[in-house]
Amino acid sequence: MKRFLSRGLFIAASSFAAVPLLMLSAPQCSVAADPVRPEVGKPLQEAAALIKAGKYHEALARVSEAEAVGGKTSAETYLVERMRFSAAQGAGDTGAAAAAIDALTATGRSSPSERLPMVFAVATDYYRNKDYAHALTWLDRYRKEGGTDPAARTLIIQSYYLNHDCVSVSRELQPTADAGRASEDDLQLLASCYQQTNDRNGYANVLERLVASYPKKEYWADLLVRTQGRKGFADRLDLDLYRLRFLTGNLAKADDYMDMGQLSLSSGFPYEAKKVVDQGFASNMFPGAAADRPKRLEDLISKQIAETKSTSASRDAEAAAAKEGDLMVDLGFSKVTAGNFDAGIAQMEAGIAKDSLKRPDDAKLHLGEAYILAGKKPKGRDILRSVKGSDGTQDIARLWLIYSGAAS
Repeated sequence: MKRFLSRGLFIAASSFAAVPLLMLSAPQCSVAADPVRPEVGKPLQEAAALIKAGKYHEALARVSEAEAVGGKTSAETYLVERMRFSAAQGAGDTGAAAAAIDALTATGRSSPSERLPMVFAVATDYYRNKDYAHALTWLDRYRKEGGTDPAARTLIIQSYYLNHDCVSVSRELQPTADAGRASEDDLQLLASCYQQTNDRNGYANVLERLVASYPKKEYWADLLVRTQGRKGFADRLDLDLYRLRFLTGNLAKADDYMDMGQLSLSSGFPYEAKKVVDQGFASNMFPGAAADRPKRLEDLISKQIAETKSTSASRDAEAAAAKEGDLMVDLGFSKVTAGNFDAGIAQMEAGIAKDSLKRPDDAKLHLGEAYILAGKKPKGRDILRSVKGSDGTQDIARLWLIYSGAAS
């Protein structure tokens, strides 16, 4: 089973702004005019110098000396914990940095705007350390305290994903996906989650959104294979899938071109077969000796095209006289594949108007395809939306809607 992994799944710590380290340089420090005693201020100044020198563990030791002083005021405690945060972050001691934020909050001297960068830094450190549960706790706190950095949402979603919580990933991403605002990375992540939870409907829905918004051939390939593999999908619709494979660049090897060419020819569409085989030759799919079979097929196609031209008038008359409209629809679609759109579509519509068809949904599907191929998308979409067959015709119609630029 194909897995979609977000290209932005693993975020480097450098992606987020670093929280400036607090430096205390004055001999006598104060906060809001509150004095700080030398026995507290001196080890904090030494800690600041050590932080500047990159000696974070030694700085933490000096902070502990300041912390050990008894009878500290709230101003002194604030400075101790602010310095502890800076040293702990530099030392990679995320737990100590987190504790420092809690202690800062308890002093009543730390504003939310001051703490938010610290909270985000701690969340980022937990994420980088693959402690996704704690990362989510701190990211939730960041949100609740008013944090608005878009990177926080990315970290939240990816932390849920890496913590194997696909329910929460879906809760975060599905609304934006439904609104058509999800990024390609978000849709890939959501698709991967649905795969992990074996939610086939959810996965198919997201895959359609990927194809609609980011119509890459690999997304189309997955969607087409899944459509063909659905229970009850009729084999007679294989050529309709081949058409979409052809249009989306998903004829990947010589056999693909040969199979579609032969199927088009046997279905009465030699002009379509010619386009397919011609592209196969142009794409160098049939080099050297491998060209023998394609050349034989090419000869057959040429013969059928010549026969079609010579019998066109009599076949059209036969179709017009028939009670059923199926032959008119097929002959009309053949003209469409030859590029004779107006005449072909008119003949197809006349056949459908007889209201005596073996498979009305097939006829409407092909008429919708014809309008799309003719560049008349609004009309084609209206017709495709009317296809309701449960044997795969409605599924194919939906794919053509997506291909035409309409998701529904």
